[in-house]
Amino acid sequence: MGREPQKIQGVPRHIGIIMDGNGRWAKQRGLPRTAGHKVGADTFQKITNYCAKIGVEVLTVYAFSTENWARPKEEVDTIMDLLRSYLKNSFKQTRKDIIVRFIGDRAPLAEDIRRMMADAEARTRDSKGMILNVAVNYGGRAEIVMAARELAQQAVNGELSPESITEELFSGELYTAGQPDPDLIIRPSGEHRISNFLTWQCAYSEFVDMNVLWPDFKEKHLDAAIEEFKSRDRRFGGI
Repeated sequence: MGREPQKIQGVPRHIGIIMDGNGRWAKQRGLPRTAGHKVGADTFQKITNYCAKIGVEVLTVYAFSTENWARPKEEVDTIMDLLRSYLKNSFKQTRKDIIVRFIGDRAPLAEDIRRMMADAEARTRDSKGMILNVAVNYGGRAEIVMAARELAQQAVNGELSPESITEELFSGELYTAGQPDPDLIIRPSGEHRISNFLTWQCAYSEFVDMNVLWPDFKEKHLDAAIEEFKSRDRRFGGI
C-alpha cells in the first residue's frame, strides 16, 4: 500500500469541483455516455478520499444540475442509479470521518433517493472530518431565489426588516450556511464556464480550468490545481 498523503501546507479550505467530461470520455472510446458516468463515479470516490487526506475542510462536487433533467432519459436514469449505488455503499468506500451533505432541491427526486440521502446525512452528522457537499438537482440561481424567498417571508412575518438584510444574513439562508466560501473551483474537461455552480459563494473564488476529462482526473491533477491556487495573489478587491 502507498503512503498516506500528508496534509498540504496552504491547501484551500473549500474546494469546488465541476465534474465535467464523462460523456465526451465515453464518446472518444466508442462507448455509451452512461459508461463515462460510471467511471466518473469511481473518480469521485478517489478524489473525495484524497481531499480528506490532504486536509481540505469542505469539498463541494457538482453531481447533477437543475438543467441536467433535459438530458436523455437513459442517461438521467443511469446517473440516478449511480447515486443510489453511492448512497448504499458510501460507508464502505468513503472515509468514515467524512460528513456527507446534499445540496439542491430534493423534491423532484425519487422517494428512495431522498430517504437514503437523509440517512447518509444522519449517519455522518457527528463525524469530525471533511464536509462533502454533493450538489444534486442544484442550481446557483435557484438557490439564490430560495434564500430571497425565505428572507422575504420573514419580513412579511415581521421577523426582520428589509434594511436589516446583509450579505451575512443572506449567506445564512443558503445550502452552504456556516461553511467558508470556496477558495478554489476546478473545472476539468477544458470548458471555461461556471454553469450555475455556487453562483453566490464563488464571488472571490480562484478558478482553475484543466484540459482533462473527469474520468481521467487523478490526484496529480488536484495537486497541480492546488499549486496553481497557491501561486495566485488573492486581494479580495484590495491592493
